[in-house]
Amino acid sequence: MSKPKLWTKDFIIISSTNFFSFVTFYLLMATISLFVTEQYHASQSVAGLAVGIFVIATLLARIVIGKYLDRIGRKRVLIVSLIVFLVITLLHFEANSLMFLMIIRFIHGAAFGVISTTAGAVVADLIPDERRGEGTGYFAMSMNLAMAIGPFLGMILSQYTGFKTIFLVGSIFSVVGFIATLFLKVPKVELSEQQIKEIASFKVRDFFEPKAIPISVAVLAVTLAYSSLLSFLSTYAKHINLVEVSSFFFIVYAVALLATRPFTGRWFDERGANFVTYPLIICLAIGFFFLSQAHNSIIFLVAGALIGIGYGTVQSSFQAIAINQAPSHRKALATSTYFIFLDLANGVGPYVIGTVIALIGFRELYVAMSIWILACIGIYYVIYGKKAAVEKKSAAVQKATE
Repeated sequence: MSKPKLWTKDFIIISSTNFFSFVTFYLLMATISLFVTEQYHASQSVAGLAVGIFVIATLLARIVIGKYLDRIGRKRVLIVSLIVFLVITLLHFEANSLMFLMIIRFIHGAAFGVISTTAGAVVADLIPDERRGEGTGYFAMSMNLAMAIGPFLGMILSQYTGFKTIFLVGSIFSVVGFIATLFLKVPKVELSEQQIKEIASFKVRDFFEPKAIPISVAVLAVTLAYSSLLSFLSTYAKHINLVEVSSFFFIVYAVALLATRPFTGRWFDERGANFVTYPLIICLAIGFFFLSQAHNSIIFLVAGALIGIGYGTVQSSFQAIAINQAPSHRKALATSTYFIFLDLANGVGPYVIGTVIALIGFRELYVAMSIWILACIGIYYVIYGKKAAVEKKSAAVQKATE
């Protein structure tokens, strides 16, 4: 029996829109702390706040849009938010004070939260259920590739040009993402009268999908560690005299992830989440430990490969679990819930970690992150892993008796 088609025109377009938005996000996220410290002579904790305020705004926007998305209309929301995202990207050229920068970072983050939540909701309907793990994995590649290309461009441009060039490149990516979306055909969502009444109400359950919360807690725990990499890798690379090779960290990250993505997604669908998750969390922990001990380019880049395979796959697998746990009419809300927790980690993490770095130093921080990631195995087991193992065993027994 042939599998339902995954790579449709609309799947490719929405993945492209997601990619260009995330490239702009990571391009600025990787360089904005350096911009703040150099332009305004601010401390590392304030620089972390400039990163974190964007993500906090993203989080708040997700909470609101997840509830009202289907009522307003997905394509309409996507187009408007992409226009706002582009305009605010351009306003970075006029950031002549720290306060103004913080304001536009907040608005930029809110627009990004709406874009990424809407894109996730659209693609959840485009992916066939039989290929949920594989399809979510490939869609997540648009974000994973952006994780590599955005910081890579940011580091290269900050070394050889200036911050105005960085803002220009971000603006170009924003324009391309907007143009691609004009050709997108979004699946129409029909809401029942009961569902419309639910949208009009103000219960906490209407802003979150309860079934997606447990696995979202797990991704929050893992992403707290990962946020230390996104915000401070360029500063750490300067600290250990590996600035030139640091530009290739996320390229190696992406190549390693691309090499493993074709079979990790299939393993998720065919063998279950546990088969993929446990070894890859260990892989991620080893990657952070290697990063803490990096004294040469080889160890530094090996760490990038291990972190890419580990975090990139775990993050997309957890997203697939969140979507699978939710009823069909609440998949958009499940996507929103999942990213709210992920954004919370990315928002709080840089500020807290910026303070911790001042106390213990970079190498000790990444050792601590490695230990924390190993502890996340226990968190995952309690939250979902134990349940998944029981369900898989029950399914195997039932199949054997048929």
